Amino acid sequence: MSYPHLDLARDAHDRLGLHRTDEAWLAERWADEGSRVLVVSGTRVRPEEGRLMWVAPAEAPDGVRLLLGARDGTTYWAVVTGPEQAAAEKDAWLPLRGLLPALSAEPGHAPLVMHALGLAEWLWVTRFCPRCGGKLEPRAAGHELVCVDCGKPQFPRSDPAVIMLITQGEPGSDDERCLLGRGPGWPEGRFSTLAGFCEPGETLEDAVRREVLEETGVVVGEVTYFGNQPWPLPSSLMLGFHGRAVSDEIRLDDDDVEDARWFTRAQMREEAEAGTLLLPSGVSISRSLVESWYGGPLPGTW
Repeated sequence: MSYPHLDLARDAHDRLGLHRTDEAWLAERWADEGSRVLVVSGTRVRPEEGRLMWVAPAEAPDGVRLLLGARDGTTYWAVVTGPEQAAAEKDAWLPLRGLLPALSAEPGHAPLVMHALGLAEWLWVTRFCPRCGGKLEPRAAGHELVCVDCGKPQFPRSDPAVIMLITQGEPGSDDERCLLGRGPGWPEGRFSTLAGFCEPGETLEDAVRREVLEETGVVVGEVTYFGNQPWPLPSSLMLGFHGRAVSDEIRLDDDDVEDARWFTRAQMREEAEAGTLLLPSGVSISRSLVESWYGGPLPGTW
């Protein structure tokens, strides 16, 4: 197995950005029976039998049309409707976290779904013009909002968030350990890599060091880049790093972390096999960080 295996970032689609304002081209693609549409109610999607449902344009409801792009000769769209249907059938319509099993089964569709839900989340929270409070209208196939009163345009934003696997000890040795933490209220045995948002004026590497220090008291020295993955929960870009600890004492002074532990590879394998250690989903960058350090796949998941 090769790493990093970032399922939510691989096989990117052509976003066809130059066509977003070409109304004739958009109409032609929408009329194509081969185009496929993901229906989003508010910010939720309804899978059927564990699979995502892509319908023909003629079967899609009215709503805000989002041009996602093309893959393998097919044009993909999303239609965002109001949240009423998802609210009425709450158990059937799932948020992004609930869709992760379906994305694991169909990783090729993951970038398209991330694109669609990222825009849907943006549309959901961007209701009025921040300059004058006026009404916003979608433009550019759903990738721009323009105020009808003052003309101020709004564009989607992604917040940079760092996620990191911190290690201590001789690299590759039996004694090398990695640091995992758990949040308050998590089920017993669930652990993950540490993560946090980058602050204004801060480099990504310094964000890694600051977050680890704040959450666990561990001091980090060298930081190296691993990979990145979209994570619209609601609007993040997860930037993965490996970090080398220069201290190993854990001190929990942050309310975001309930517990943190060092794991050797042997301890991680033993506890994962026993089911006493539950690691993040296989499509998450956190899982990729852990398994890249471990050297292969591990059993168990959230």
